[in-house]
Amino acid sequence: QVEPVESGGGLVQPGGTLRLSCEVSRDFFGMLTMAWYRRAPGMQRELLATITDAGTPNYKDSVKGRATISRDDAKSMVYLEMNSLNSDDTAIYYCNSSPPLNYWGQGTQVTVAS
Repeated sequence: QVEPVESGGGLVQPGGTLRLSCEVSRDFFGMLTMAWYRRAPGMQRELLATITDAGTPNYKDSVKGRATISRDDAKSMVYLEMNSLNSDDTAIYYCNSSPPLNYWGQGTQVTVAS
């Protein structure tokens, strides 16, 4: 399995929290800077957050302060937790490296609605 495998999406109420997980191939992603992206309906995919191999995070302004990206290289996992969700956060969420390799997973759908 080369493509990342994202999980943890679903229906979340406004103001709620999402916790996403991503399993990556160590052979291809190794110690790269990893990232979470999302594509909202009718929009292009956007970069949300990155985390270096040293664990240094960086966030897009629109999620700064309410998103936390983390990684567990021993488990080849990348995580995203985001709170205070609103309808603008409805999207398919993907993980990949930053810049991305040409291996995209299916993503995980997050729908924010009451």
